[in-house]
Amino acid sequence: AKVTGHVGASALGEALTGAHTVVIPAGVPRKPGMTRDDLFKVNAGIVRDLAQACVQYCPKAFVLVISNPVNSTVPIVCEIFKKKNLFDPRRVFGVTTLDVVRSSTFVHEIRPQFAPHDNRITVIGGHSGATIVPILSQIQGNASFSTDEIKALTKRIQFGGDEVVKAKDGAGSATLSMAYAGARFTLALLEASVRGKRGLVESTYVHLQGNPGSDANIRTTGLDYFAQDVELGPSGVERVLALPPLSDEELTLVKTAIGELKGNIEKGVAFVRDASTAKL
Repeated sequence: AKVTGHVGASALGEALTGAHTVVIPAGVPRKPGMTRDDLFKVNAGIVRDLAQACVQYCPKAFVLVISNPVNSTVPIVCEIFKKKNLFDPRRVFGVTTLDVVRSSTFVHEIRPQFAPHDNRITVIGGHSGATIVPILSQIQGNASFSTDEIKALTKRIQFGGDEVVKAKDGAGSATLSMAYAGARFTLALLEASVRGKRGLVESTYVHLQGNPGSDANIRTTGLDYFAQDVELGPSGVERVLALPPLSDEELTLVKTAIGELKGNIEKGVAFVRDASTAKL
């Protein structure tokens, strides 16, 4: 692999021109007491500027957004592309793989027979707190749980990031685990889009409207954006998979997630819309 370095905003053109895939982890990390939403004021502007550079230098690239709050920053990217009539919903992804990795890890810790490298847990909703809904009821094999275990696991998966922020005591948020999760999703997309490998499925936060297979999820959630299992292909999203069967508890969690996501999504959309209006 050829590796090059580019420093500063003035180098964005040379860094991005002709890029196949752009991964955006830029921004400030969380500190104790901060929520992902607290990061919005800083990270929203960073993501907007990078999305504008992508529109200019690599409008056909796959854009993978890690910068928090993902529930709001992905809509920012999409709105920037929409303004230039260059938006393709199959090519913009919110990377929520860390929630999947945490789910598999935490389940394995209490059920060692669950092999995290051979099994993947579907996580739907979004990428912050109560919007993260791991579908533990659909775990295959003999890794079953009591109601109390599911509640405890779900809470730890939803707020695992808080554990890390607290443990680092102001020195940052999840880095190594996020690097692994980001690399995993990026490599899966490259396997599908470059090498043509079929059947690769990952949970990811995407714009539903315009993506193949998303009609049922749009009717179920009433949202423009939602994280769910997606089959990857040469064009990015090959198809959005149907939501798995949900337990009564999971249905309640999804209802809560939808309520929070509506505000998160609108916040990202309004950030771009209001900035455009202010310029008129």
